[in-house]
Amino acid sequence: MKKSFENWLWEDLEIEFGLAQNALPELDVWLDETVIITDIEREQLQKLSHNFNKYYKNWNEDELKMQFIAPLLLIVDYYVGAYMPFSQRNLSVVVKDWEISGRVDWMLSKGKQTPRKPYFFLHEYKREVSPDGDPQGQLLAEMFAAQQLNQDNLPVYGCYVVGKDWTFMALRETYYAVSRPYQANEKPDFEVIFKALKKIKTLLPL
Repeated sequence: MKKSFENWLWEDLEIEFGLAQNALPELDVWLDETVIITDIEREQLQKLSHNFNKYYKNWNEDELKMQFIAPLLLIVDYYVGAYMPFSQRNLSVVVKDWEISGRVDWMLSKGKQTPRKPYFFLHEYKREVSPDGDPQGQLLAEMFAAQQLNQDNLPVYGCYVVGKDWTFMALRETYYAVSRPYQANEKPDFEVIFKALKKIKTLLPL
């Protein structure tokens, strides 16, 4: 059987593969806000935040990606060590009788030309829940696929964006944790979002 990422619901993943939502220390550590924002980063974030708060209600999906998410990721700078950011790349794995596959919005992975060991995913979604699927299910499917491909018992991280809301997830073994939505138009939440995006670089395996 074959099923693309966009067609998975989180409940389907729980039923088919025994996943269960639970509290995970990996998510708490990720969001603990211990990351320092430099003066240069703060200046860049203020400009980005100003434009976001002014225009985001009028942006379509591509405009949100190009005018806010992409510049934010550039400020974080994910070109670190053996890791590279990859966008619109295919990922596929066979688990039990299922082929789970699809095109990933954005991931941070080991590899130079192709993603070989992905550990962090970012998924942009237009609506919270739609007839075409749900963002939590799609992101969880991508994270689960990466976990099965990596075969190293290490946690996998992810984040999905719906308009102004950013929700963070961690997956370890058969348990996954989901944060509350952080709102990018609120200054304290925006700082948490940036710190989490920056901190993920320190949580990746060498």
